[in-house]
Amino acid sequence: MLVTDKVKVGGRLVNLHFAARVPRVLLYHKPEGEIVSRDDPQGRPSVFNALPRMRGGRWIAIGRLDFNSCGLLLFSSDGALANRLMHPRYKLEREYAVRVLGEIDEASLKRLTDGIELEDGMARFLRLLPAGGEGANHWYRVILEEGRNREVRRMFEAVGVTVSRLMRVRYGPIQLPANLKRGQSRELDPNEVQALLKVLDKSSDN
Repeated sequence: MLVTDKVKVGGRLVNLHFAARVPRVLLYHKPEGEIVSRDDPQGRPSVFNALPRMRGGRWIAIGRLDFNSCGLLLFSSDGALANRLMHPRYKLEREYAVRVLGEIDEASLKRLTDGIELEDGMARFLRLLPAGGEGANHWYRVILEEGRNREVRRMFEAVGVTVSRLMRVRYGPIQLPANLKRGQSRELDPNEVQALLKVLDKSSDN
């Protein structure tokens, strides 16, 4: 049926109101030990096997988390929206909770926020905040505006520190819900998706 089509019931013209279809967006709490791919020669568990089935379409991953990382992972039914959410133009922040072995000295902390040369270009954290820890383990909250492959781990490795745990807790305006357990997913309702689209529209205007 087209928007221009007319429908009559009992000889009377019926006014049809076509609601714009809102893309679907899914939040998933990825555990360690799952790969963000439908194809894996090693046969490792895939995040896609844990997602709810979609009729007449498929979930598209918005960015990735590596096999040993956990936390917030987003999916959409709409490829254009997925691309917008990943595109550097929108400068959507990614926030991670990072546990490292050992303390990081002030000079290294400064390098991580000033910028470090990686093999694929300069990288830096917008913010890097200590978040406690005991013994050899120390936690940090880090924020950056891009999602290159293993970028957070590579940045810490560049200053001689090993990441022992990496968890994404926020992607743009979307926080990992405290009640969303590992391996569980939750779909945003249409109002939440509309709010996300408004954030993207504002980001594109800046």
